[in-house]
Amino acid sequence: MAALKFLICLCFVQAALAKGSRSKVECTPEVMKVTIPMDGDRSITYLEQLKDYKPCQPEMDGNTAMFVLDLQDPHRCAVMRVLETNTGKRSFYSTIVIENSAGEVETVRARCVLEGRLRALSKRDVPPFPLDFNEPDVLNITRYEEGKAPEPVLGAIVKQNGKQVSGEISVTPGTPLTMEIFLNDKSAPIYGLLVNYMHVTDTGKQQETIILNGCSVDTYLFENFVTADGDTLTAKFKAFKFPDTTYVQFKGTVTVCLDKCQGVQCSNGQIAYGRRRRSISAGADSNKVYEVSLTTFIKVDFEDGQREAEDVLALLKNLKVANQRLGDMDGTPATVAEQTSKNVLIYEQETFTESKASYLTSSLVILVSLLLLFK
Repeated sequence: MAALKFLICLCFVQAALAKGSRSKVECTPEVMKVTIPMDGDRSITYLEQLKDYKPCQPEMDGNTAMFVLDLQDPHRCAVMRVLETNTGKRSFYSTIVIENSAGEVETVRARCVLEGRLRALSKRDVPPFPLDFNEPDVLNITRYEEGKAPEPVLGAIVKQNGKQVSGEISVTPGTPLTMEIFLNDKSAPIYGLLVNYMHVTDTGKQQETIILNGCSVDTYLFENFVTADGDTLTAKFKAFKFPDTTYVQFKGTVTVCLDKCQGVQCSNGQIAYGRRRRSISAGADSNKVYEVSLTTFIKVDFEDGQREAEDVLALLKNLKVANQRLGDMDGTPATVAEQTSKNVLIYEQETFTESKASYLTSSLVILVSLLLLFK
């Protein structure tokens, strides 16, 4: 009987350890380091949508995988940057996927926060109080409330016929696709979105602007972002590729506003963006609270035996011509490296979703079982 009890306890311990140990997140102004212990039944780990993308694979050291993500160029490995415009605080997010030998998936959402610089305060002359001014001895404060809206969390995906296309599945050039940029459920009731700028690259030196000041540069290749509710923006486009790579990287700067962002009047008469009401803004959004830099990848390649059709190759050529007409040849504001005056460890946090819950639940089951069996 004792042997049976011991065997049952051993099974519980093995089930808990199979989930693997906790991950660790370390932050500096330059990099985010995420250490993933590859113990238990864990087999592989990778960044979300970048399973086969070699430049963003983890460094392996025995049974430990480490992702070193560049915060000076967060687009490189699809790290999302959220800039709070009032304070200068920057938050960086990355989602890491861990698969076990059975194909089951757990995710780790890593986050780093870099505080912004303090603003200089200016002193101004204040007129003196009048001689007959009397301040009451007792102040009756009947109500005091303080609240803070959550930091927005955005996602960007590409769909083909309603199904998501990740960086792991290849599509052929000319395929009709749809890009969606959206707020999560917690942020959607509070904020609205506007895609201010977006460009596409071959992950190297070649890049072309596709959205400028909220409007599409070439609506035949990539249409304007539109919306039905202000919380999800969609744009239809045709898949295209660069000559020397199968990966196409989209880098965007998204304005996040309280309630809804103002629409932008584009040259074709369409209001792009998005906003629920057909409202046009002559200047910057007064309710702008965040600026988000995000990235998404797709894999585009010709099928075996398929010849490069001239009309497909013309898509990229026409985009280049449109950019030349705009004179947009002096870099991309979405990829400007940032500097900070504090070159020290700012923030450290490990964030788990399903994996953390499973780990805690398994540990509780073990403790309860041991107490009951050996009481």
